[in-house]
Amino acid sequence: MLGPVILAASRSDRMRRLISAAPVTKQVVDRFIPGEDVDDIVPVVRDLADNGLELTMDVVGEDITSPAQAAAARDAYLELVDRLKPLELGTRAEMSVKLSMFGQALEGGHELALSNVRPVVEAAAEIGTTVTLDAEDHTTLDSMFAIHEELRKDFPQTGCVIQAYLFRTEADARRLAASGSRVRLVKGAYKEPASVAYQDKREIDRAYVRILRTLMEGEGYPMIGSHDPRLIAIGQELAHQAGRKLDEYEFQMLYGIRTDEHLRLAAEGHRMRVYTAYGTDWYGYFMRRLAEKPANLRFFARSMLTKG
Repeated sequence: MLGPVILAASRSDRMRRLISAAPVTKQVVDRFIPGEDVDDIVPVVRDLADNGLELTMDVVGEDITSPAQAAAARDAYLELVDRLKPLELGTRAEMSVKLSMFGQALEGGHELALSNVRPVVEAAAEIGTTVTLDAEDHTTLDSMFAIHEELRKDFPQTGCVIQAYLFRTEADARRLAASGSRVRLVKGAYKEPASVAYQDKREIDRAYVRILRTLMEGEGYPMIGSHDPRLIAIGQELAHQAGRKLDEYEFQMLYGIRTDEHLRLAAEGHRMRVYTAYGTDWYGYFMRRLAEKPANLRFFARSMLTKG
């Protein structure tokens, strides 16, 4: 029940100021966000790659209010591509982008977001890697899927994210599974109304399994975005039933959560990609991590009480 409250707090300027000012906040945030700029993140990329892990990198920030800010977000990703190039990791280090950062919510936002994200996708392709379009709240998804379809005309490896808690997602999965695209399935981390999304965890889990089965049986490349041990085991079984080899799907988990499991899956030969965010505008990302998993909230609250 705390999840919706935390998600509401993620949009509160008052809560942002309160949490940002807490002395312990930076220590706790560092668990999920290992740096504020590209110089911080390059050593993290090297370390994860050296341990047999793959990455998808997210420059955090969502509250874009001007075209200039959207262009700055584009440029931050272009700088990241520039720094990845000499590492020669190819698709082992890809990028995740939220189209809200590229101006999607501004006037003329659909075309603005497309014009800003395209150079990032082009630059990624030039160094042998790709980009995944993150899913945001349900009102943005038609635009995101349309941009995804447009980008795939020239860059078919461009991925997208679907969210199990939305009623529409089973139909979206059937369409995407037949297209050969790369699809990350997550449970969902935005506050959505009961008119468009399941509210009960058991219903969300059941929807996740149904959708994952569709992806595994389709022609696309499934990316299992979950930390849930049961769903991970189900994902392995569904992959086996579909006759998929270990390099025909992958697991994805967040940086700082279940790190031992990252290494275990990689050691077993699975593709294991770590979602690694960095940047100074961390508040919204951090609050959703707390909302997704009660253990994250307990970790933060305990730290506030013992070290604040």
